[in-house]
Amino acid sequence: PGEDALSPAAKKRLEAIQMMEELGSGFYLAMHDLEIRGAGEVLGESQSGEMQEVGFNLYADMLDHAVRSLKAGREPDLSQPFAVTTEVNLHFPALLPASYCADVHERLVLYKRFANCVSAEQLEAMQEELVDRFGELPGAARALIESHRLRILGRSLGVARVDAAPEFIQLQFVPHPPLDPAAVLKLVQKQRGWKLIGPTKLRVERVTSELPERALAVRQVLEALATAAIKQAA
Repeated sequence: PGEDALSPAAKKRLEAIQMMEELGSGFYLAMHDLEIRGAGEVLGESQSGEMQEVGFNLYADMLDHAVRSLKAGREPDLSQPFAVTTEVNLHFPALLPASYCADVHERLVLYKRFANCVSAEQLEAMQEELVDRFGELPGAARALIESHRLRILGRSLGVARVDAAPEFIQLQFVPHPPLDPAAVLKLVQKQRGWKLIGPTKLRVERVTSELPERALAVRQVLEALATAAIKQAA
């Protein structure tokens, strides 16, 4: 059928196919499909299905791994462990709005670059680039950057997931995080509102309403844990 007979979503997917070589076909098409179905929700409040279960960064890692394996003529082996991937939910939409960066292809490139940042310096450079190219950051873009800033910090501590809600912060750790258990226990006993939930979760009662306040609260918790880890190595 001609292009006129295609639905709007199908037309967008056809455009994606025409550009797919730049990022790698499998990764690009899958991410473009997510944009078509509701771009903001990939990194916003309303994730669904497999995306919600494993988180955006791990989902992207698994997808990229599968695409590379298939290109090499191998069956993807997703049973092998991936590197620690910290998922962060600040309960604020965290994305690049179309009103800020209009080109869907460019947004996907930027999302992938954010996911590849492994240091605060790389993240700062990307933030400066966004401001230079598109202007002052909207709230959702600030939330995206804060999420990645916390991801980078949490990853080094073996934090698998950060859930920062208006009334609490909850961290879920990998089975064997690089932290001294005795130092963590001592820290929890000293801090008001901190408690351990089983062997892999830490909950901190903290009321926050605005993004900067919430991101700062999470960062303070992670930095306190980092101090405990540093003491272990001393």
